[in-house]
Amino acid sequence: MKSAHLKIVNDPIYGFIQIPFESVFRLIEHPFFQRLRRIRQLGMTHLVYPGAHHTRFHHALGAMHLMGEAIEVLRSKGHEITPAEAEAVTIAILLHDIGHGPFSHALEDSIVPGIRHEEISSLFMDRLNSDFNGELSLAIKIFKDQYSKRFLHQLVSSQLDVDRLDYLTRDSFFTGVSEGVISHDRIIKMLEVCDDELAIEEKGIYSIEKFIVSRRLMYWQVYLHKTVVCAEQLLINILRRAKELRKKGVGLFATPALAVFLERVYTKDDFNKDSSLLFTFAELDDSDITTAVKQWSKHKDTVLSELCVRMMNRQLFKIILQREKFSDELIEEKRNLVSGQFGLKADEIDYFVVHGTLVNNAYDTRSDRINILLKNRTIRDIVEAADTLNIKSISGPLEKYYLSFPK
Repeated sequence: MKSAHLKIVNDPIYGFIQIPFESVFRLIEHPFFQRLRRIRQLGMTHLVYPGAHHTRFHHALGAMHLMGEAIEVLRSKGHEITPAEAEAVTIAILLHDIGHGPFSHALEDSIVPGIRHEEISSLFMDRLNSDFNGELSLAIKIFKDQYSKRFLHQLVSSQLDVDRLDYLTRDSFFTGVSEGVISHDRIIKMLEVCDDELAIEEKGIYSIEKFIVSRRLMYWQVYLHKTVVCAEQLLINILRRAKELRKKGVGLFATPALAVFLERVYTKDDFNKDSSLLFTFAELDDSDITTAVKQWSKHKDTVLSELCVRMMNRQLFKIILQREKFSDELIEEKRNLVSGQFGLKADEIDYFVVHGTLVNNAYDTRSDRINILLKNRTIRDIVEAADTLNIKSISGPLEKYYLSFPK
């Protein structure tokens, strides 16, 4: 086999990027990873931003590239990262999203309710480690934050990891939302390690301030855009209706893999006890859902067919977003109107009138923090170190409420 060092990928954002290790090349070639080519990074966002068709595969390769740059910067500043550690942390970031199901976060709690994609990623990594004769053992320790050098885990998963640096840059590029543009290259150049904690040199503070502001803006303009929320709720309800019909014994078209997860709800224990479940999950991608929606649009169940026709033709519900909770009276008024309009039974109205809460948490001070390394070698949280007032004001969660219903 040709050396992995000779393999390059032309990325639309970073240009030509190298695949740095033979093991990484073999993992990319694996069917578990190739499946990510068929899973959209941003779920239903393409219905608002038509260019947002990039995949989890794109993102994983981009994060891998940024990890390589981060490793070189930290090494140049005197921090030891052995060849084995560099390979392991590269594998950890490459596989960090391998557990995503169809349409990524949009169906996170619909295909396998109660199991987060990080947990399924861990299951995939364990399985790959078995297939690769233990080559992923150190990567798994770093991924699970069980390795002695904690800063390596923080490069993979923290409030300033290379995952976020890539997805903000990539999602901004493919949606065309310029507010999400960050100085990812400068942030990486400013990386430091102090007391085994990832930090940013003081002169990089303004790049971090913009990073946090960009996250806040990208959530409202892209990830939590009200029309995106409406489309994703519609898709969630389509799956919920399909599962309800299957529970009643109603016949439904489904690919073999999708049929398994429509039939019953599986727990993490089920995945641990039955290794075939993971392989069945690995057969799922966006095409299983889109094909099913196309077929279900002609189903005799009027609720399912109505929802699917709307999804196929982008005839989305109206959605209202506001800071205050919607009154029970207003919600009941909408339910009565919709029930009369579509002739719905009481237990069918919830498919057409949906309400809930959106939380935008650009920087969570209750979680791990972003450390600023001052010139006197002391550490301060970005909120304390920043001289921009809006950083302090957006350092907590912001809630909005939504209500959607047919126009």
